[in-house]
Amino acid sequence: MSKELFLKITDSVRSFDDYFIQKPDALGRMGLHPLVKVTAALRMLAYGGAGDCNDEYLQLSETTSLQCMDRFCDAIVSIYGGEYLREPTAEDLDRLLEIGARRGFPGMLGSVDCMHWEWKNCPSAWAGQFQGKEETPTVILEAVASQDLWIWQAYFGLPGSHNDINVLDQLPLFKNLLNGQAPKCEYSINGHDYKQGYYLANGIYPDWAVFVKTLSEPEGLEQKHFVKMQEGRRKDVERAFGVLQARFVIVSRPARGWKHQNLTNIMKSCIILHNMIVEDERDSYLEYVYDQNPAEVITPVEVTRGTQISFSEFIDNYHSMKDIEIHYRLRHDLIRHQWDVKGRQADELE
Repeated sequence: MSKELFLKITDSVRSFDDYFIQKPDALGRMGLHPLVKVTAALRMLAYGGAGDCNDEYLQLSETTSLQCMDRFCDAIVSIYGGEYLREPTAEDLDRLLEIGARRGFPGMLGSVDCMHWEWKNCPSAWAGQFQGKEETPTVILEAVASQDLWIWQAYFGLPGSHNDINVLDQLPLFKNLLNGQAPKCEYSINGHDYKQGYYLANGIYPDWAVFVKTLSEPEGLEQKHFVKMQEGRRKDVERAFGVLQARFVIVSRPARGWKHQNLTNIMKSCIILHNMIVEDERDSYLEYVYDQNPAEVITPVEVTRGTQISFSEFIDNYHSMKDIEIHYRLRHDLIRHQWDVKGRQADELE
């Protein structure tokens, strides 16, 4: 995190919550400076230490450190949640679709996956509900990530007993798609027209039209090339989770909180801060698409927003989202599309 971004966050938090304003005590002595309180909160998020970890460095008690972190997370979510936890805007979608097309996946909106956060102090009454394939209770984060590691559509809070399949029933992302509120992307691949975007996913996800999965047993050079491309692009969300856990170690270690809402605020604030850092450092990235044909003309994808729909349209959206035939046809078209691009590149090299 740059110094300018840190000072911006400090000023915003101080303006939002007077707890971070330096005030005199009963003897007229000035209390803790806002920079000290914000630093204490960020150190706990970044290093995942206990409440008394700031005693030696900042001379703060355990109670004050925990209070600083709780108030800081509440302020971050309230101030920046609407901007950095938002759904993609029209400009965002245009950029995501253009990047996806240049990476060999026209119509791609990102890659989707879930992450489990172990809950060490989960109440005993909830332990069975939050324990799944892991031996300890966990809380699930389901999210979509793009190439620049920006985390979109983050949804946190489901018990760890869920898996990647039944988590989908709770995601606002697909609820918006059913209600006609999700953006419609019109594009063409291999002579076939499509009207909705898709996400790259691993093999456990269902065979829906909104997912493009790899092949477990590829046959021939075309399918092997597609598997290499799909699995490489799908790593975007796993890279995003890895960077999130490296920047904010608190979400990679067992959560010591007792309340589910506190864990939610911590996770949301870490994602917001992560996206703020991505936005701040995005211009310094050296972006180069290796599998791009320089002579290829990228056809722009038309994006439209849905409106209020009827019940019959809701049913149509449901069947369209879960259409298995479109799922396999889209994957076949992508296999042909990527192989054609690779062939044109080979011809130019010769």
